[in-house]
Formats: sequence, structure tokens, C-alpha cells
Amino acid sequence: MMDSETTCPCECGLPYAEHCQKIHVAGAGLGVSAEQLMRARYSAYVLHLRPFLLESWHPDTRPVALEFDQNIEWIGLEIIDTVAGGALDTSGVVEFRARFTRSGEPLELHERSSFAQVDGRWLYIDGE
Repeated sequence: MMDSETTCPCECGLPYAEHCQKIHVAGAGLGVSAEQLMRARYSAYVLHLRPFLLESWHPDTRPVALEFDQNIEWIGLEIIDTVAGGALDTSGVVEFRARFTRSGEPLELHERSSFAQVDGRWLYIDGE
């Protein structure tokens, strides 16, 4: 885990303890927006928080297991666009770019992720 002064991996500019850690501790999707859950999921990938990632995945699309590639190092997140995904919405889309290296090779994941709010919790559905 990160210390309270370390900048959050999601690149929001706040310390981890003031941002994604609160979401990781409170439970997936509680009282957040689709974008906040996207940021928390990115941070969870950086920190290898398997239980949080599975909990924040919609049950209709959640994998049975989740393994981490030990050759991947996540190095940055850029939110490109957010459509809906607020407190009064039932769905939302977050487009992002996540930069990483695999065995030292610089790569990028560009995705439009779909989210749904179910019983007051935002959940990740899938991405394209």
C-alpha cells in the first residue's frame, strides 16, 4: 500500500489517502461518479488490488479470476472524455488513455469504458 503523502496513481493531483484510497476502503462505487470509479480502478491496477477490481466489476461481465502481468508497470492515466456517470445517472462512459510499459516497452491502452449505477454503486461493465 502507499503512504498517506504519496500522490495518487490516478494523477488527480491529490495524495492517495485523500482520493482513491478512500474509495478502495469504502468499497467499490459507493458515493462516487463513473469517472471516480475509473480512476480508483486504474489505481487498483497499479497497486494490484484484486478484490477491489473484482468487486467494482458488474456481475454480468465480471471475470471469475483476475491475474496481474508482473511485466507491466503502469505509468500514467489521462481522462479524455466523460459522458454522464453522475449521481443522478444510471449509466456513464469514461474514455481514457493508460500508459504502461511491458518488459520495458512503452505501450498505451485507449479505452471507452461503460459503467452502470446499480443500487447506488457504480460498476464497470466493459470497454472498447
